[in-house]
Amino acid sequence: MRLLSLTRKKVALVLGVSIIAQSFLLHIQPTYVHAEGTKTTTTATAAPLNNEPKPNAKSAVIMEASTGTILYEMNADEALPPASMAKMMTEYIAMEGIKEGKYTWETSVTATKNAADVIGSGQLIAENETLSYKSMFNAMSIYSANDASVAFAELIGGTEENFAKMMNEKAKQIGMSDKTHFISATGLSRSDLKNPPQSIEGETKMTARDAAILAYNILKDHKEILDFTKITSLKLRPTDKTAMINWNWMLEGNQTNTNFKKYAYTGLDGLKTGSTDDAGYCFTGTAEKNGMRLITVVMGTKTEPERFNETRKLLDYGFNNFEIKPYLNAKAEIDSLKIVNIKKGVQTQVPVVTKTGMTFITKKGAKDTDFTLTAEPLEESKLVAPIKKGDTLGKVKVSYNGQEKTIDMIANDDVEKGSWIRLLFRSIKNFFSDMFKGVKGAS
Repeated sequence: MRLLSLTRKKVALVLGVSIIAQSFLLHIQPTYVHAEGTKTTTTATAAPLNNEPKPNAKSAVIMEASTGTILYEMNADEALPPASMAKMMTEYIAMEGIKEGKYTWETSVTATKNAADVIGSGQLIAENETLSYKSMFNAMSIYSANDASVAFAELIGGTEENFAKMMNEKAKQIGMSDKTHFISATGLSRSDLKNPPQSIEGETKMTARDAAILAYNILKDHKEILDFTKITSLKLRPTDKTAMINWNWMLEGNQTNTNFKKYAYTGLDGLKTGSTDDAGYCFTGTAEKNGMRLITVVMGTKTEPERFNETRKLLDYGFNNFEIKPYLNAKAEIDSLKIVNIKKGVQTQVPVVTKTGMTFITKKGAKDTDFTLTAEPLEESKLVAPIKKGDTLGKVKVSYNGQEKTIDMIANDDVEKGSWIRLLFRSIKNFFSDMFKGVKGAS
């Protein structure tokens, strides 16, 4: 009986081989796997530490500038008057005009009566006076000049009201919340505007988180802003008797006022101050130390020195407690996914490595065991020869303290498509192997 059973299995085996051969001859087709883009997702907040600052302000934020990771927040989502910090959006749009080629730094900008008559900081530019784009930008970024800001708004938007609509649209585009709202290029309250907008309701408001998001995008898209904001003093015109003094007391090398020296902070080179009766004293600052740049926001402090003292607390906390930690390097092996199985190739497997490196913003002293790593190949339908070195064959995901990043795993070798005869004999081999395993198991 056992002999008869084995004979029947051999007959079935021959029939199976015949069917497989026909199948391969009819259906073997090349399938290409194309590399996919790297995806990196960073969530917003790192875990708190015991020595968190307690800034004397209505709201505050610390953000790491390369990833947008929030390291500390206090009342970060309350919409408050930002005063001249609103000019960061005017600066962003003005620099965007340069980047897009609509204007150059030599483009002439003329101040209308509306621009020349605006109240508040500035008041250096006369009606119908024409300055270069760069000179106007100097006035706005160094001296927080309202007249220069309105001149830009009217040049770019036609009217300040139209420009404010552009500001609100740009805020949505770069991920600011719907709590942030602009009605002017300057940040002045409606009651201080001689020509308040008719088609835009409300007041200019901004959250501390949104101020940090705006600063993050300025530094990412237009880092040349720092070439302006780090200037401590500058004459608007070469013939001027006095220079414009930067309202930012924390700039290094500030020699214009001996009282400013005690506020200077190493590595600080921007970004924007603001103050009105409604807003109190506000400041969006940025500084870089040891390869890490931070963005800080304080809103609603009671005095001008206080906004800088509270900013110092935030910067010290950020630099003393956090660091940029590389976790994976490019072209690195992952123990849990060293090889990927490939169909219809000369080889049946290919080694894979990381496409790029990966870094995290971590608490100082973070260990590799604080990270969670998972790696998996792509679905089988995409793992078919031919494979080119560098093709994406899998993904690795790493999580740390609320931050999550994903990068590609790529082929580290080429895999040519196997000939039909090679694939046929491989299939026959596998078929016999599986069959005899079954026979052995049954005996």
